[in-house]
Amino acid sequence: MKRVEVKLNLEAVAPLLDVIKDAADDLGPALAVAPRVPEDPDAEFSGEWKRELLEGQNSDIAAFLSLFGSEFFVTGMVPLDANNREAILRACSAVRLRLREKHLKSLGDDALESGDAPLDDLPEVQHKAFAAYVFLATLQELIVQHLDPTGMEE
Repeated sequence: MKRVEVKLNLEAVAPLLDVIKDAADDLGPALAVAPRVPEDPDAEFSGEWKRELLEGQNSDIAAFLSLFGSEFFVTGMVPLDANNREAILRACSAVRLRLREKHLKSLGDDALESGDAPLDDLPEVQHKAFAAYVFLATLQELIVQHLDPTGMEE
């Protein structure tokens, strides 16, 4: 099984983890994207479906956050492999969506996706949220480039 270990600068990443954890906590009771529930007179079905989506999202976020446990703070290494790649991709997406909604809406999608924002003009909270957003996007790119989440490499 292919495995990638990413060495991160602790001084740069540690402050971002606080922003990411805050966004993850916000997501605990809520989905990053409200699902479009099909027209179904069975409210129990749609309620169960939403509950399962939320459990999946929370599980993915827990897997992501577990990468940054005590071992990370000793080694600075984040292990990525076929066992965690999809959960990490989904968790990064959910947190990025939450950061966008809560802190970054005013920047616009072009600035967010290009990574080109007027950092000197941003308040500290927005600056950190933007840095966390870019960090998560970079982590997703590493996974896609090196671990092929489509399963075509295996």
